[in-house]
Amino acid sequence: MAGKNKNQYEIDFSEKWENLTLANNFIFYKVMRHHPDACKHLIEMLLNIKIEKIEMSNEETIAIDYDARGIRLDVFVKDSNQMFDIEIQVANTKDIPERSRYYQGLMDIDTLKTGQKYNELKNSHVIFLCMTDIFRKNMPVYTFENLCLENHVVKLGDRAYKHFFIAPICAKISEDEEIKDFFNFLVSNKAKGKFTSDLGNFIFNAKHNTQWRVQYMTWERQRAYDLEEGEIRGAQKNAIENAKNALKMGLSAEQAAQITSLSLEEVLSLKEEISV
Repeated sequence: MAGKNKNQYEIDFSEKWENLTLANNFIFYKVMRHHPDACKHLIEMLLNIKIEKIEMSNEETIAIDYDARGIRLDVFVKDSNQMFDIEIQVANTKDIPERSRYYQGLMDIDTLKTGQKYNELKNSHVIFLCMTDIFRKNMPVYTFENLCLENHVVKLGDRAYKHFFIAPICAKISEDEEIKDFFNFLVSNKAKGKFTSDLGNFIFNAKHNTQWRVQYMTWERQRAYDLEEGEIRGAQKNAIENAKNALKMGLSAEQAAQITSLSLEEVLSLKEEISV
């Protein structure tokens, strides 16, 4: 964002907005949240279950919190005895298993009220639609539940499940034609059949929602700013570590300042900290 004038940023943003597909977190979130029947059908299709009625939890939120847990644009829905968290995962951020664990904990906290028994917890499903094979085993679907390490036949029975669908592989080898069509749509943005055609229409309408366009622009700007700030903080942290190492190797404060771009005052403060 730095170095771009306002007009150029507007042009770049407009092109990006027009090219967004369902594989974009923001668009996926908006489509699924504001078309619950489509979200219900997708979950039923992926997990091969029937859902009585889904309810979107809480008010709509788009959280930007890089230091704590990254961006959450997942869709949390629940029916009478089950709850589902579903989201798109474009890149392998190396922390997806941990995030699935974190999300499951949030879902439990959200649904178990004070005084309720633990066995009143609902069945919990965290669903990631991944654009890359994060486990690198060339499988279309990875489903996890807690098992006994000494005997895999013994299940913990906590009714907590994690599902990872690998979009490019599902698009090629899924035995269910509707699932294959959905993942083909996710990968290529080419609709085939009623469900993906409906999704295409929902995306078209989303892109013509002025409020959502502004919201996305604000979100993108904040995300770019936070990333830039994170890079600056990372560079500062590296400079401090390099200065400390230089001082420990016997270099003078002036030399450490020159090779790290820190001020002499900062390096002297580090030197005093080391000596203490």
